Amino acid sequence: MTRVLVTNDDGVSSPGVAALARALAMVGHDVVVVAPDHDASGTGASLGRIASDTAIAVTPSSIAGFSGEVFGLAGPPAMCVVVAANGAFGKPPELVVSGINAGLNTGRSTLHSGTVGAALAAQNFGLRGLAVSQDQPAEGHWQTAAVIAAEISVAIMDAPSRVAVSLNVPGVSAHQVRGTRWAALAEFGSVRTQVVDFSDNEIHVDMLRTDYEPPPDSDLGLVRSGYVAVTSMHAGVEVWGGNVRPGDDFDPEVIPGASRGDVLSVPRHVLANS
Repeated sequence: MTRVLVTNDDGVSSPGVAALARALAMVGHDVVVVAPDHDASGTGASLGRIASDTAIAVTPSSIAGFSGEVFGLAGPPAMCVVVAANGAFGKPPELVVSGINAGLNTGRSTLHSGTVGAALAAQNFGLRGLAVSQDQPAEGHWQTAAVIAAEISVAIMDAPSRVAVSLNVPGVSAHQVRGTRWAALAEFGSVRTQVVDFSDNEIHVDMLRTDYEPPPDSDLGLVRSGYVAVTSMHAGVEVWGGNVRPGDDFDPEVIPGASRGDVLSVPRHVLANS
């Protein structure tokens, strides 16, 4: 039985986390839910403030139809992962499943997503992580992403260690899903943050839909075509180019950059400990 931590960034009382916890328990996982006690959207992999003189509040909670333990934590989702991985809620998890997010996490917006950030935090701890997001789920459609995520959660335990997978699901009923495909990250997400008004004392920002047409093999493109999009990700990737190697003297005229085709590489400790 796999020990699974369920978290999210929409808050412990969100319907998405409830559907996910029930589905994961149904496939035989040992599930504990530890999620923010507030809406922590957009926190990425942030841990929030850590101080030895300040405790993090924890509130017991419950989910209808789920018999496992549920807690609300006064911190972002990545902090939920960190404290659970350190044994704060019993046996540490082997797998972290984050979601179900109310809205897609595609393209460059994955950098800012608390849902994806939790999966990457799990990866950073040597665990497996699965981030689950669904496009504007209508009433009753949470189950679509929940069931698909539960199925993938079983398969992901046979994958290499330190994997972090982002799953984006169309907001439709299960029979309307056309299939599941590997996806590249789109250049942009389905929405973009824009400044809509500002003055001397205030700045107003909003998330606005774009008219961006994503490639058909991208996460956003596939979801718009009715497919579940799956992307394997890695945090903390290094960039190396030319003859630059670790330990070389710094040369300001030779700075590696992914935008010019230099090599992306995972840190050596990841390969050594995988």
